[in-house]
Amino acid sequence: MLPAFSSRFRLFKKYYSNRYENIIITNYLNCSTNTSIDKDEEVYFKKHSTEWWNKMGDMKPLHSMNKVRVPFIRNGLINTGLVQKDNFNNATPLKDLFILDVGCGVNFAIGGILSEAMARLGANVTGIDDTKDLIEIATSHAALKSDLNNLQYIKGTIADHAQQSSNKYDAVVLSEVIEHIKEKDKFLEACVNCIKPGGSIFITTISKTNISWAGAIVFAEQFKLIPSGTHQWDKFILTHHLQRLLEDYNCRTCLIHGLAYNPLMNSWHWTKNTMINYALHAVKDV
Repeated sequence: MLPAFSSRFRLFKKYYSNRYENIIITNYLNCSTNTSIDKDEEVYFKKHSTEWWNKMGDMKPLHSMNKVRVPFIRNGLINTGLVQKDNFNNATPLKDLFILDVGCGVNFAIGGILSEAMARLGANVTGIDDTKDLIEIATSHAALKSDLNNLQYIKGTIADHAQQSSNKYDAVVLSEVIEHIKEKDKFLEACVNCIKPGGSIFITTISKTNISWAGAIVFAEQFKLIPSGTHQWDKFILTHHLQRLLEDYNCRTCLIHGLAYNPLMNSWHWTKNTMINYALHAVKDV
């Protein structure tokens, strides 16, 4: 049984009052029948899809997250040596890199928000999602931008895509996606199969703790930070469980940072506390 809300909320306030610094991230979606987002969640995301590009609407935390997760991905790729030194200070440091944005339609990369940001840094970005309506929204928005010819969207599952794209990408991004997946092991296996040896996987998600139940569900929904029904606590995943799954598929974790959202400032920050949101960067063995 879950503890009473009052106990959870006291714990949440204790951890949430920590001092913060700065953040960033990545993303992708459905895999196969057993590893896809539930149909009821798919209906939920489609319902809210028209609000995704309103930076001051229900999805404004997602837009502000880009300010930290994009640097997180960029810096991670620099630190692993995939970015040429001559490109460090360029406007397009990710030029010539191939990135797969998994779940580009249904998550914190919603509607291509993250995909477009990575493409503007020069990366060749492929956004994949298995929901037709969501892909159409992302594609339509990208079509309005003449500078995004290095961005494409695909309707399909990660399981099918992995069969056609083994060892293809320099990085795979899963931003606020895996907490909507039941069979995380098979989902991650397909994602890792798409990564080149020495390539990276970037994940942002929510830990499965009492604090996350109070903060990411009760608090966030009660105070309208996110639409009601966005998350299900039983699908959250602890940091060490995620690390272990990645190790099973030959990925070594390089960095884990906690994330925190300040609703008053509409900003995300790094924190040492991983009890609610966190970001993880792992590298596939050569």
